Amino acid sequence: MPSPARLRDARPDDLPALLALEAGFPGDRLSARQFRHHLGNPRARLRVAAAGGRLLGYHLVLLRQGSAWARLYSIAVDPAARGQGLGRRLLADAGRQAAAAGRTGLRLEVRQDNRAAAALYEAAGYHRVAALPAYYEDGAPGWRYARTMTKGLRRLNEGPC
Repeated sequence: MPSPARLRDARPDDLPALLALEAGFPGDRLSARQFRHHLGNPRARLRVAAAGGRLLGYHLVLLRQGSAWARLYSIAVDPAARGQGLGRRLLADAGRQAAAAGRTGLRLEVRQDNRAAAALYEAAGYHRVAALPAYYEDGAPGWRYARTMTKGLRRLNEGPC
């Protein structure tokens, strides 16, 4: 049985592994320049899951100034590491990062044809709040999901994200 992945803040030396993870996804990929920017951005939380010296996944949470909401900008798990609960762990960590930064909730977007990801979000308590026609660079539609991190402060569809 493989050792459990450890979640930690991303470091500059993770860049090649982050890019390798992104290469496995069609379109809408983060570039090396974007990753470098987020590594040094105080309003970003770029966290990785690593085991055995190997990067197995990551998430990127953005904390927009003046917004009570955080945005899960990206989450990815190495296809070879899927089915082990790593996506759930990364999603839960993204929520903890948002809450620790004082955010009311977390929003995210997902392709409408990505049923596995939508099921993950719904199982974690996220609610579909908007349809996003032609949202992705290839014209595919998306869904916006949201979840409050603290109870009773704001409704799901309030405020900018």
